[in-house]
Amino acid sequence: MSLDAAVGFILQNLKESIQYNSDLLSGVKDDAKELSGDLDTLKAFVKTYTQKYQDNDILETLANKIRSAVYRAEDAIEKYIYCASQQKQRTGVNKAVQWLSYMSDLKTVAKEIRKVSKEVKAIYNTEAQIGLAAMQIEENANKDQKKKKTPIVEDNVVGFEDAAQEVYELLAGEDKSKNLEVISIIGMLGLGKTTLAKKVFSDPRIEYEFYTRVFVNVSQEYERKEVFLKILASFGQTNEQTQKMSDDELAERLNEQLKTRKYLIVMDDVWTPEAWNDLKVAFPNNNKSSRILITSRNKPVAVAANKNIDPYNLRFLYPEESQELLRRKVFGENSCPADKEEYEVRILKKCAGLPLAIVVIAGILVNQRERTDWWRRVAEDVNYYDARNQEQTYDVIKLSYNHMPYSLKPCFLYLGVFREDLDIPVWKLLRLWIAEGLIARNGSNMTLEDIAEDYLEELVDRNLVMAANRRLTGQIKTCRIHDTLRDFCKKESMKENLFLEIKRFEDVFALSGNSSEKNMRRLCVNAFVSEYIKSKPSGELVRSFLSFAKEETIMPPEHVSTIPKAFKLLRVLDVRSIIYHRFPTELLQLVLLKYIAISSNFKVLPEKVANLWNLQTLIVDTSSRTLEIKADIWKLSQLRHLQTNASTRLPQPKEDSPSNPNLLTLATIAPGSCTIEVFSKTPKLKKLGICGKLVELLEPNVQSNLSNCLIRLEDLENLKLMNDDMTSRLHSLPPDNVFPKQLVRLTLQNTLLDWRHMSTLGRLEKLEVLKLKDNAFQGEFWDTEPGGFRSLKVLHIGSTNLVRWKSAASHFPQLRSLFLRHCTVLEAIPPELGDISTLQKIDLYCTNARVATSARKIEVLKLKVQAQKKIKGAGFKFSFYPPDH
Repeated sequence: MSLDAAVGFILQNLKESIQYNSDLLSGVKDDAKELSGDLDTLKAFVKTYTQKYQDNDILETLANKIRSAVYRAEDAIEKYIYCASQQKQRTGVNKAVQWLSYMSDLKTVAKEIRKVSKEVKAIYNTEAQIGLAAMQIEENANKDQKKKKTPIVEDNVVGFEDAAQEVYELLAGEDKSKNLEVISIIGMLGLGKTTLAKKVFSDPRIEYEFYTRVFVNVSQEYERKEVFLKILASFGQTNEQTQKMSDDELAERLNEQLKTRKYLIVMDDVWTPEAWNDLKVAFPNNNKSSRILITSRNKPVAVAANKNIDPYNLRFLYPEESQELLRRKVFGENSCPADKEEYEVRILKKCAGLPLAIVVIAGILVNQRERTDWWRRVAEDVNYYDARNQEQTYDVIKLSYNHMPYSLKPCFLYLGVFREDLDIPVWKLLRLWIAEGLIARNGSNMTLEDIAEDYLEELVDRNLVMAANRRLTGQIKTCRIHDTLRDFCKKESMKENLFLEIKRFEDVFALSGNSSEKNMRRLCVNAFVSEYIKSKPSGELVRSFLSFAKEETIMPPEHVSTIPKAFKLLRVLDVRSIIYHRFPTELLQLVLLKYIAISSNFKVLPEKVANLWNLQTLIVDTSSRTLEIKADIWKLSQLRHLQTNASTRLPQPKEDSPSNPNLLTLATIAPGSCTIEVFSKTPKLKKLGICGKLVELLEPNVQSNLSNCLIRLEDLENLKLMNDDMTSRLHSLPPDNVFPKQLVRLTLQNTLLDWRHMSTLGRLEKLEVLKLKDNAFQGEFWDTEPGGFRSLKVLHIGSTNLVRWKSAASHFPQLRSLFLRHCTVLEAIPPELGDISTLQKIDLYCTNARVATSARKIEVLKLKVQAQKKIKGAGFKFSFYPPDH
């Protein structure tokens, strides 16, 4: 890993530790201040010199010394802070010796940092000045290029047209067999097997042939139960009961569900014949021409799955396809300026038709695509690699990594902490980046979350991260990383003790007491969690403990304190896969914690959580319907996100409690906590969820009246109102002028409102997404009004007794997607909605044949218009479950 990625964000964390814990550092105030100044010098050196001289011998000589010094400084500072916090809570002098020891360590490290800084300054002032002017020109060019956004190019739009047709014929050709058939696509890593499978999977002809279609990632480290649950979940057949079933029971359940369906199951990235044999029992041969499509790197998998049909061997891209892929990824269209064509040819020759190599190289070019000298440099660098050699693919990725901006490198490497083939929720990723200190303020008015989101978009632009799902607003909802890129992240991070993953049984005991664990800064326990906890782990330098295991683990009472006792300098704890029967009070000693995500069955969050003054994100999942927070959260000035799945009662702020402009999320809180006092302390709140007896908020002349609260939240963008008392019906909503002006997303559930109140929501000028979950509105007739819903893009209507719906296209001028769930008595979708030019999708789930017929008429109209205007692309989509054929 390059020096700037290894050290840059550590320096940022150290600066913040010194800033936010200044009271505890008063005993060494002068040393800390001088150390802070020296760190600034180091940071400036790292950022500039390493960008220009990545392979410089002098830099490599200094690299280990700088890393060692910075790590030692971090350890000394944060051990001192931990010790000082413990001393602050105790009386007596029994810890005096340890206290003095930490003071001595800090002073020793400060001297060493100053010594190294002098050496760094000497080099910086001589050799590093060479070329700095050119670097400044390059940096300015980078800034100019970043303003030009590249159009989003979907992964499946370039190349393999003939391959897609051939695979289609194998799946649904005229001579297709009635028996279940297994078709396989095989090829080397990075060749585009998944891309081809997705291209076929999304083909409108395939969608017509197979209503029941599921795309499931298997991967090398698959779990049988999880694969079956994913398939069942795709057509709404999972619940609390199925989660508790064994994998054999799930296989039987899935087999029963598929017997009556004509289905297509795509099983992506199957590694071994044993994996196929393990899973195939769930797929019945139902004499309905059902199909299974497998992708694999290994031919024996295809032979084991079907000896009678040869696997489809995926070829490399043809030269013209390679050229189109590179151009579309760089320029967003199939064209290239003439002055760059010479270098384009050289680049593509070395990429040798391997899609992964092409998109990674495109990522290097994209932000400086107008600079011919940049194309020349990349063409010269890529000449060292032959992309068809699997061992050299790593070097192609390394080339992209070396050309990455200083700020992106640690964010990219951090993606390796997530287990393979995981769809990563973007909200989680951004909050973790922030808590880990990977995101620094840039002098603008942007929030850290906005900056982090820009970083993610840039990684997507560079083709290093895949946007798995996007919201209709264009924002990325979930993302993924290719296995090969993830392996790169892990290897580079291991070199610098950045993080270590535990995913095999042998890892647990191989690491126990091992020096590699003791020196590691982050632990990712993604499998065998119970075994790891029981192994009595330790790691005084560990800053993050993460677990994204597929299976839940019940934490035994005797091990509740294991993690906080083993890792006293933790900043990040994300263990939602572990279920605690009580809140681990030992966590309250870990004053450096910035991020906590925990699962439990407790009902109370203790008072001393308020001692965690560095806390930024607190996520609590509980099996309890309610949660009471006794801690004075208004003391937590760094708190940005408070997120629970229960109706949560907050402590009321005191008169002298400071306002918290950092707090962006409160979800979900009880109606009783929705007071003027609470919302006056959260002026910048962006997301609010309220769950409980909502009638308490909407009764007139009540102090906690929703109107009085909402009017104070000028920046609120996302609001959820969930009523959990079905005996009480809401008779009104606040007037439209009370709702926050910036409100974009609104969700209502079990509110039992009359449809006439929809006119209030229609007047919300910026509302783009409206989700009316089960029983949000009740009544047999809804007549929409003109002039409303000017910005609405998504309308979701859940279970309701609505019978007749009257509307006009002008009432929803921007509507793109309509979702209807369990609208069993609705007579029809208004045919006028077919005249909405922006409408792209209608999705029906458990409605009735009449509604489906009305939707099909809209589909025919939309497809006719599309044909007349010769519109290319996916066009209008109509989905209906359960299928009627």
